[in-house]
Amino acid sequence: MPDSAPAPAPAPAPQVRADLPLREVYDHPLGRDILDKVLRQVGVSGRWVDNPVVGRLTLRQLVRLTRGKVTHTFVDTLLGLLGAHPDRPLDDDAPITPAWWKDAVFYQIYPRSFSDSDGDGVGDLRGIIDRLDHLADLGVDALWLSPIYDSPNDDNGYDIRDYRAIGAEFGTMADFDELLESVHARGMRLIMDLVVNHTSDEHVWFTEALADPASPYRDYYFFRPGGATPPNNWTSFFSGPAWRHFDEEDVWAMHLFSSKQMDLDWDHAPMRAEIADMVRWWLAKGVDGFRLDVINYISKPPGLPDGDALVGELMGFTGVEHYFAGPRLHEHLRELRTEAFEPYGAVTVGEGPGVGSQLGKLLTGDYRGELDLVFTFDQLEAPGKDRWDDYRYRLDHLRDHYAAYADQWGNRYQQTVFCENHDNPRMISKVDPRPEHRTVLGKLIATTQLTLRGTPFIYQGQELGMVNQAFASMDELRDVESLNKYAELRAEGRDHAAAFAQVLAGSRDHARTPVQWDATEHGGFTSGEPWIAGDGDHAAWNMAAAADDPGSVLSWYRDLIALRRSSPALLHGSTEFTDTRRGRWVHRRVLDAEEVVVVLNLTDRVQKVRDPGPAYELVLDSVPGPATVLGAYGARVFRRGR
Repeated sequence: MPDSAPAPAPAPAPQVRADLPLREVYDHPLGRDILDKVLRQVGVSGRWVDNPVVGRLTLRQLVRLTRGKVTHTFVDTLLGLLGAHPDRPLDDDAPITPAWWKDAVFYQIYPRSFSDSDGDGVGDLRGIIDRLDHLADLGVDALWLSPIYDSPNDDNGYDIRDYRAIGAEFGTMADFDELLESVHARGMRLIMDLVVNHTSDEHVWFTEALADPASPYRDYYFFRPGGATPPNNWTSFFSGPAWRHFDEEDVWAMHLFSSKQMDLDWDHAPMRAEIADMVRWWLAKGVDGFRLDVINYISKPPGLPDGDALVGELMGFTGVEHYFAGPRLHEHLRELRTEAFEPYGAVTVGEGPGVGSQLGKLLTGDYRGELDLVFTFDQLEAPGKDRWDDYRYRLDHLRDHYAAYADQWGNRYQQTVFCENHDNPRMISKVDPRPEHRTVLGKLIATTQLTLRGTPFIYQGQELGMVNQAFASMDELRDVESLNKYAELRAEGRDHAAAFAQVLAGSRDHARTPVQWDATEHGGFTSGEPWIAGDGDHAAWNMAAAADDPGSVLSWYRDLIALRRSSPALLHGSTEFTDTRRGRWVHRRVLDAEEVVVVLNLTDRVQKVRDPGPAYELVLDSVPGPATVLGAYGARVFRRGR
């Protein structure tokens, strides 16, 4: 258990029963998260439950009123989830528990696209070493490396073949050791990606399990007897069923992601012991922690029951309700922390797709002994939208998301603050793709991340203001998810243009084109042919040009990171959102005598704003002008009392 303020016993969650009114479901921590998620998907606010008539409806009545759209199976599943997660997060006035990762700025590197040192077109470890001074000058404190393990690369390294080997395209273990030493020599830390919900189908555990039904590795995975249909109706996040049939052996094996990413069965203790041993091996080398890929999916319920049709329709994936918060999730995380992370003081950052505010608190509370931080994703898409929808993202949603977290998360919890990663298109393009707004939008997004309370994660190229790529055809895409999505849409009857447009709206490849280092061919990323090509944007937008431009997005990031490091109020101060009117975002950070005021214009129009007064120093201004006017997507930061 981590050192923290003593934890009083939390109040119990409401008793779970079929005649539970919706308002009491909403009062249950996981119930609130689930209802918020469902309501968000249909574009309805959680305040709907506050309506006295709605709030009194019982789950049984909901089945009748929806004429079976909400089924008894859905109700039973919901009740099972609530019963499996009875804990209520603590909301007391405990002091903040100090930790280096709470003050740090993290920078995510997607190694394949960061920098190529040997001209083979794939980024590598020596390429990262060559660029470490850029990261040190930027001011970041810790690096997160996406997977660099040995892999057949069906999902660009998230299908691991050998957890203790470096992929040949990235270099050698000696290169990794030099990278780790070089990172530490610059006063930075390094965390790795830990992908343990699944392995590659080429991992020795799986190959031996498939070849020999009596193998001890058979129980490491979800094998089920063969037959004409999959064992249940769960669907894969990468299209199609979540089961792969092996014809020669006549067995099914589960894969929530690619058909080459086979899910591990975390109920099997010997498998968990091997995972813990592998984690300790890396930590003994000096790694500072891990980002844990889709870690909330590791616990699946006994019997693997069918998913509910309504949930599948709303969420886009059938069966997800059974494993986004599985019955032994907290138990598994506590065990892994105790046996592997805690002895080394390692930081843990969990990826939590589907995790809401309350479950996030249960996963990361400083008294819980599970994770330190968690990535949740509700801020990345507007209510009722998903990544494949082509629409203009309103920054009001980003503001409202973080305002809610500021209100709900006390000192026992630390949120992650991010807008981009390797799995999502570039945020500037989602908000406003017009080139005249690119610089100011890049600065505004940076300001939201680096002035809120929480741990910021910057994704590579974000500090430059990189945007979505103008891919011209499916032949230019590399991502297995995008390729499968296109095939699925075509099979549904969409013509090429419609299918390609939808894939282009949400493709992960937008974030995976090479970092634009200079104006030379391929942006200085490689001397060869890149594994995925950019669209020529590097000719005007590149690090070399931005480095000497005081008005660049890169310079703004440097200044903001330096400001954050020098400001106790930005690191640990209270947060108050003082203006949340449409298109406006003003928040105050206060600690002792220091106060920081952040004023943001969330629209493409000039707005009148209030000058906080002569006692405040204007320290950053992305759109200089009269004190009472702020230009399109403008950002101003004021400070007093330092």
